[in-house]
Amino acid sequence: MNDTTPSLEPRPCAIILAAGKGTRMGSDLPKVVHPVGGRPMVSIVAEACASVGCSPIVAVVGHGREHVERALEGSSGDVRFALQAEQLGTGHAVLAAEAELGDVSPDADVLVLCGDGPLIREETIVKLLDTHRSSNAAATLATAVVDDPAGYGRVVRDDQGRFARIVEQKNATPDELAIREINPSYYCFKLGPLMDALRHVERNPKTGEYYLTDVPALLLAGGARVEVVDAVPAEDVLSINTPEQLAVVDRIYRQRHAAAEGTRA
Repeated sequence: MNDTTPSLEPRPCAIILAAGKGTRMGSDLPKVVHPVGGRPMVSIVAEACASVGCSPIVAVVGHGREHVERALEGSSGDVRFALQAEQLGTGHAVLAAEAELGDVSPDADVLVLCGDGPLIREETIVKLLDTHRSSNAAATLATAVVDDPAGYGRVVRDDQGRFARIVEQKNATPDELAIREINPSYYCFKLGPLMDALRHVERNPKTGEYYLTDVPALLLAGGARVEVVDAVPAEDVLSINTPEQLAVVDRIYRQRHAAAEGTRA
């Protein structure tokens, strides 16, 4: 933990989604173990969670699980692994982590992050959790506004500018596709309501998957509070789906850390 990021009490826990293959990477290795700044990218995400006191941290593994588990050996804190044997979407992946969180209170706050997002900042996590707790929300998500939203879920707001739902690109209308506020998959939930809502998520007819992105709208429809934090710089949510995109993120990560070292010097 660095000197500027306090551990948050009571401790949140975390789920890191790390089961996908990443077919466009041109490698048999899981995408999340490819290096950024010389380290497996999933280990950077786990470190960000540990730096704000998350415990336990559950990594949901699937394809090449042994590589992901090896990448997280020696990580700070209580790191556990849950197997998603069949990849049926992000909602299915989060449910796979439930057994590993059996000793955690249903009232606990749980971060849900993706293992291929190594540019996440500690201050973003802190703002997400602070907003979640101060508003007593069941779900809080951070959003970003980007020039090119292609590939991301869009954040749909109502006529008053309040959160309404997340729509995945494959299910979006032309008007929804034009939205530039996107979902970078930085979430905080109350653990119990999250798991309860996941049991009501329906399989998407177009993809056959269970979407975690359906959960905030389900909670909202049930009368729970959902908050949105527009806290994520566009640079932080760059996709990593190809070796070329990996190279861009690696360069940004190295530049950022070189600048931080220069400030401390």
